[in-house]
Amino acid sequence: MQNTLQNPEASPTKEKRSPLTLIIGVIVFLAIVVSIWTILKAPQNPGTAELKETIAFRMGAAEQDYAKSVHVENIALSRAENFIHQEVTILTSDVVNAGPLPVAALSLTVEFSDDMNQVVLRETRAVLGTPPASLRAGERRSCEISFDHIPTSWNRQQPAVRVAYVKLPAEK
Repeated sequence: MQNTLQNPEASPTKEKRSPLTLIIGVIVFLAIVVSIWTILKAPQNPGTAELKETIAFRMGAAEQDYAKSVHVENIALSRAENFIHQEVTILTSDVVNAGPLPVAALSLTVEFSDDMNQVVLRETRAVLGTPPASLRAGERRSCEISFDHIPTSWNRQQPAVRVAYVKLPAEK
C-alpha cells in the first residue's frame, strides 16, 4: 500500500508548457519591443523629402524656367483658434504670375527656421485650390496656408517661402 500512495514532496514534478502559451509569450514580447521602439524613435516628417524629389522630377525644363516668373509677395503671419480650440498659425500671401502663360497648378514650400537658421519645419502645399483654378498671366491671387503645429524651436521670424512646383497647361 505504501507504493500506491506517494509523498508529493518526494516525487519530481514536471511542468508541461503548452505551445500556445509559448506563442502568446512571443507575441506579447514582440508587441512590447515594437511599442518601445515606436515611442523612442525620433519623429520625422517622411513625406517632405520624397515630395520635393517627386516634384522636381515632374517639372519639365520649361516649367522650371517659368517658375522664376511666379512670385510670392506680401507674406504675413497670424494666429487663430481652430474649431477644437487649438492655436493655428496662418500664412497669408499673394502669388503673382509675372509671365506670359497661365499656370495650371502651383505649390509653395514654406520653411520655418530656428535661431541657428536650421530648418525646423518644411512643408509643401498646393495653393491654387482643389481642383486648381488657373492663375492667368499677370494675375495676382491671395493664398492662405494653415499650420497646426510649428516646433517650439522656431525663431518667430517670417518663414522662407518659395515656388516648389509649377504646372503649365498642355499645349493644344
